Amino acid sequence: MLDVMANDIRVVVGLDFGIIYSGFSLYHVEEYDIAKIVTNTEWPGKGGKHKTNTALRYDDDFELIEFWGHPALFKKSRDDNKTIGLFKLYLGNCLVKFKPTLPEPLTYRKAITDYLYEMGKLIKETIPKHWSGIDFMEHVLLVLTVPDEYSENDIAILRECIFNAGLISDKRSERLQFTTELEAVAIYCMYSSLREHRLKEPGTTFMIVDCGDDTVDLELLGTYQLSEITERARYLCSTFIDKEFIELLKREVGNSAIDLFSDKNYGQLRYLVYEFCQNVKLPFSGNNPYFSYEIDLENIAPALLKYVTGSKRDLMEEKEWMITLDFDTVKAMFDPIIDRIIEMIRIQLDNSKNCSAIFLVGGFGKSKYLQKRVDEVFSKSVENISIPNQPVTAVSRGATIYGKGLLESRNLNNVKYVIPTRVLIYTFGVKISPLCEYGDPLDRLTSDGRIHKFRRIVERNTEITIDQEFIVENLVPIHPDQTKMSFEIYYTKEQNAVYCDEPGMKLAGSLLIDIPDVHLGTNRPCTFCLSFGDMEIKAKAFNKLNGQNYQTKFENTHSSRVIWITPKVKCLYVEPL
Repeated sequence: MLDVMANDIRVVVGLDFGIIYSGFSLYHVEEYDIAKIVTNTEWPGKGGKHKTNTALRYDDDFELIEFWGHPALFKKSRDDNKTIGLFKLYLGNCLVKFKPTLPEPLTYRKAITDYLYEMGKLIKETIPKHWSGIDFMEHVLLVLTVPDEYSENDIAILRECIFNAGLISDKRSERLQFTTELEAVAIYCMYSSLREHRLKEPGTTFMIVDCGDDTVDLELLGTYQLSEITERARYLCSTFIDKEFIELLKREVGNSAIDLFSDKNYGQLRYLVYEFCQNVKLPFSGNNPYFSYEIDLENIAPALLKYVTGSKRDLMEEKEWMITLDFDTVKAMFDPIIDRIIEMIRIQLDNSKNCSAIFLVGGFGKSKYLQKRVDEVFSKSVENISIPNQPVTAVSRGATIYGKGLLESRNLNNVKYVIPTRVLIYTFGVKISPLCEYGDPLDRLTSDGRIHKFRRIVERNTEITIDQEFIVENLVPIHPDQTKMSFEIYYTKEQNAVYCDEPGMKLAGSLLIDIPDVHLGTNRPCTFCLSFGDMEIKAKAFNKLNGQNYQTKFENTHSSRVIWITPKVKCLYVEPL
């Protein structure tokens, strides 16, 4: 059945469904030159761009779509509080404070389905412009990219939304496949930039820095084989620079004015941010100390004026509703997030000790100032720092290459699996350093009154499923001025081990993470978890305050039997919760 279906596929669609922007690319299966990949640039209301806005404007009952994409935000309306965005944040492990409030009776599943329906209509209209005789339901393989941290349930929800949007004929259809955004980017870089820089030899180590509009993702690949990923990290920046711009607006016109403007005129607010991005965020290079840009609020955001009151209104009227952004102001917006990105890169390089290339991709990857700062810091230690061709399209283009590779290998096996329990033959845990307690051996006491101990996370003989997570909550730094935390993961056949240097205790690996916000002292809780794949152990650490997370995989150099005893496997479709 799989081979038969693979033989029917003629076009692969790579769909980059993002939080802020979305786009798609097309790749005919008979093409072998990635330059022949077609990335859509014709969108409702605005052509010439590789992506459109992930936004919808509904009717008064939130049932029918009036506009989607760019027009949903920027088409003038007397009532633009029916405009909805950021609804994809309801999937994944996004912090609650970043999720938008959706008006009743609208649900995030309906918004996702409606958006994918509109996107699907455009895809169906675009394919015949390039190739004739394509039956969408029979001849198209759809590859949807997802963040790496999405759970099986998140993916099941997306599959259901895509089915309801009319993009697949059966909810279980294998004509829909998923891959991670980072893997898609890595594939694209492998097929374009690595070959361009002659870095395709086995043993090459390279880093992907995907600076999207909502997150910054790092992926360090230990070899040319994508299956051997060694380090990953993510920072949920939630369009940090855009938010800094909104904070500046609040200082100029008042908090209540911006809050009302956002609630009642969301479309105009997004257009104001769009103007800032196009004229300030992307062009700013950090080279010109005389940089200056004026924003005319009366022209760009006329609805805002009625919400400004008191002394703020008097001052803005004196300025004729003009806001000037000079060099120092813009630099202050950029530096915190760029400093964070640089520190993330530094930590990953410290973890790997070797990296041949760094590739900047994603929307913010086009920032001239980001490129300059990364080059200044790492050009001496990393030979190649570059931006692939069309970095904004790396996700969707990489997804088409991934899909075509599946077809060529007849490896369409992305059905959801439930793996019966496997039995661990080791106890796994992490090293902790609590304060000394009564009964602790004094010869193990450190100079600051602590004892290094083994904190069990999961015991041997535990029955587990593939990728089941074992979580430890509320791990905090020892010292209030710490800027990093190290998690050392150990394993042993003993079930009651207390210390990490006991006989039979072995170090599986370590994970170093960045913990900023030192002004909070030790009140910076992190969550740590372990999960077990077919041939590796995955460790993740999650900063509960800012959403930043890191993960790493420890490759098993022997066999999965070193970790567990494996029963039989059966296949079962997973319904979303």
